[in-house]
Amino acid sequence: MSAIEELRHTIARLRGPGGCPWDQEQTHQSLTRCLIDECAELLDTIDRMDMPHMREELGDVLIQVIFHAQLAEESGAFNLEDVAREVNEKLVRRHPHVFGEGKLETSEQVLTQWEQIKAVEKKMQGKERPALFKDLPPRLPSTMYAEAVWKQLGKKGLVTESGVDAAGVGQLAATLDDAALGRMLFELVAAAQSRQLDPEGALRRHADGVIRHVEGRVQKPAATA
Repeated sequence: MSAIEELRHTIARLRGPGGCPWDQEQTHQSLTRCLIDECAELLDTIDRMDMPHMREELGDVLIQVIFHAQLAEESGAFNLEDVAREVNEKLVRRHPHVFGEGKLETSEQVLTQWEQIKAVEKKMQGKERPALFKDLPPRLPSTMYAEAVWKQLGKKGLVTESGVDAAGVGQLAATLDDAALGRMLFELVAAAQSRQLDPEGALRRHADGVIRHVEGRVQKPAATA
């Protein structure tokens, strides 16, 4: 039996009759905080390149994946094999330059092709919706969310519609490095704390406002004579 199968059986045993009361009480919803915490701990080991602890934290994240798959299997929705099969098929399908015909030379070409294939898949599944911005995970940390919004503005040539001072951003970027960025962000968070402001929420709300502003300007119906 593989180590993955052993872990799967362990979690099933914890959930089963005579198992652990805590594990038996858990639901998909109750485990969401555990998933966030475990991912945060894994990110810490990655930042420090602490390989022994990274292995441990990867295991803790893996527990969450298998636990959710176990809950789904108990309800008859899907199982771990279904999860692995679907994601493997997706990887093969979205890498035709590796598993099919044609070759790509750069990461940018790969990402462009990935998004094109993804768009076709969503259209075939009836999940396509007209929008200027692609769907972003609603629980994405605000800095990553803002970064994704800015990236979409650039891709679609909508920076001038956003109300953002692109020239100022460019001037700031020209003198920015990792250390300066970290210091500036830390000082902004510290200043927000001193004023009892929520930097995470403020950035998310501003990014949402940029989206609404751009969509309102671009999608405004033309005036009729």
